[in-house]
Amino acid sequence: MTRIQIVGLSGSSTRSSTTVALERALDGARAAGAEVTVFDVQTLALPPYQYGLSTPEAETFMAAVRAAHGMIWCSPLYHGSISGGFKNAIDWTEMLARDDPPYLSGKVIALLATAGGDQGLQAINSMEYMVRALRGWTLPLTAPIARAGSAFDSEGQAVDSDLGERLRLIGEETVHAAARWLRGAKA
Repeated sequence: MTRIQIVGLSGSSTRSSTTVALERALDGARAAGAEVTVFDVQTLALPPYQYGLSTPEAETFMAAVRAAHGMIWCSPLYHGSISGGFKNAIDWTEMLARDDPPYLSGKVIALLATAGGDQGLQAINSMEYMVRALRGWTLPLTAPIARAGSAFDSEGQAVDSDLGERLRLIGEETVHAAARWLRGAKA
């Protein structure tokens, strides 16, 4: 049986509430049996996307995305949308345009967003449009996390148990949906 591969992408720095939220969702994916690879835009250090350009960092990132059965994306809300670094990382998926199938075809993408205030859903909406444009499939369950700066304790656990459970469930359901998709593709 094929082990499900999940790639996590954080649109913020390694220990921000954005990355902590992603880590909690990825814990759910691991518990469901997935192999997980994590990237954050700060350490990934991709240059601004330019058509035809390739870098070792971009090649590593795209190889992981190609191998993935699903992804979990998490971006902070910046001015009503996603972070610029997150958008840039997604722009690099143009390297997958000539793949067969292209872009994110056949991949399940779960969406999380963090916000300092109450409007995290705006970032989720932006990401959902991107998933559709890249031919991926969004997981229906999302997590727009309001007041994210106080949503996690010093150990990175959700202060609200409902949020912790939702993040775990998103990771788990991403794996289950990716496994169903994979079984259907083999049929």
